[in-house]
Amino acid sequence: MDRVVEQTLTVAPRYQSGFGNHFATEALSGALPQGRNAPQRPAYGLYAEQFSGTAFTAPRHANRRSWLYRIRPAAVHGSFRRIDDGRITSNFSEVDPSPNQLRWSPPPLPHEPTDFLSGLATLAGNGSADAHSGCGIYWYVANRSMERRFFYDADGELLIVPQQGGLRLATELGVIEVQPLEIAVIPRGLRFRIELLEGAARGYVCENFGAPLRLPDLGPIGSNGLANPRDFETPVAWYEDRSGEFELVAKFAGHLWSAHIDHSPLDVVAWHGNNAPYRYDLRRFNTIGSISFDHPDPSIFLVLQSVSDTPGVDSLDFVIFPPRWLVMENTFRPPWFHRNVASEFMGLIEGVYDAKAEGFSPGGASLHNCMSGHGPDAATWEKATHADTSKPAALAGTMAFMFETRSVIRPTRYALETPLLQRDYAHVWQELRKHFDPPPAAGVSRGVPRAAGASGGRSSGRPRARKRSPR
Repeated sequence: MDRVVEQTLTVAPRYQSGFGNHFATEALSGALPQGRNAPQRPAYGLYAEQFSGTAFTAPRHANRRSWLYRIRPAAVHGSFRRIDDGRITSNFSEVDPSPNQLRWSPPPLPHEPTDFLSGLATLAGNGSADAHSGCGIYWYVANRSMERRFFYDADGELLIVPQQGGLRLATELGVIEVQPLEIAVIPRGLRFRIELLEGAARGYVCENFGAPLRLPDLGPIGSNGLANPRDFETPVAWYEDRSGEFELVAKFAGHLWSAHIDHSPLDVVAWHGNNAPYRYDLRRFNTIGSISFDHPDPSIFLVLQSVSDTPGVDSLDFVIFPPRWLVMENTFRPPWFHRNVASEFMGLIEGVYDAKAEGFSPGGASLHNCMSGHGPDAATWEKATHADTSKPAALAGTMAFMFETRSVIRPTRYALETPLLQRDYAHVWQELRKHFDPPPAAGVSRGVPRAAGASGGRSSGRPRARKRSPR
């Protein structure tokens, strides 16, 4: 195994608590300057470098930046050259989207040596990194750690959702470990390496081109509930001081670029700020729901949001459907049939999604675009319609999630041509038969409309004279 990977795997990750906090952390005592950001001579011969995640003039509550104190500046590397993009693309206009409902089976784990970067495949997306709006949606498969190469994404921040196998993210600002049912967020431009904690891994990635993800406001919910800030964890400072032959890969303007680098770029000895990676355990989400009647809108399951320039309309939502109690009486408890302005990409981490009993497997995905009708399949509808709702029901052992956007999510050519696409997906609704049973009207044959004023047999087509009322 690569010597650098061995060294990193011996590190026990440690974390700081809180979402969007201004953290201050150092791996060597005295490495972090006090009272200023850019001293003339930083301690230990380090270089000071600012890492900005928003415009300098962004409002204070939305401003993201960190100051790094590192062994070499990030500018020290060879020239970048274009390399093959593999199955990564930001060209979302290559194939015309359709209003058809789409669903994919889980991708198989690779047989050939494949690391996280090599195993990325773009399924869909919208917008562009240039416009700082929209997202790219991927799944990944891997059976080896990233060895002697590092990656950063200049196009957007990365929301990583493991479905199988744990990951260790060695980043410039510290080490994060995530298992299935946990997520990690890597800021735009942060350099990192991903190592496998098990023999193989699979999961999903959302590349957010827009404003950095944030916690939603709670409104009338109050001061507690949904994802609580204290449950988000950011790593403490950690660094590598290693020389050798390494590769630095960048995603820039939709393509992959490679540069030679003769040292590990994970050499930040101390840092302070709020532009930093973090992880979150989805099992800590405090679910809010109805305790009387009706199934609430899925916005009550919102974990993170990327706000847009339109108040109340997000560029990207990350929503989960965790284990919970269903207690609504005289209510159709699963998600109802619906058509939305928003477009929905859904994945399943474990268990069974309560609106789809068959065909939607962990590791798979579905896409329901703007105004495409969708909802429970026939078997789920039948079961829920006849369920005893006088008793609460525990929905356990499941975790689904959704990337929701205000724009049409455009599948890639790969997504539409892969054999993993379930081309018979729409059949799940074809067994929803007609149940309409109106009472018969006197003298009217059910299902046969009659002309106004007709009596008994065929209508003459002439209007009947109006009967005058007596004066």
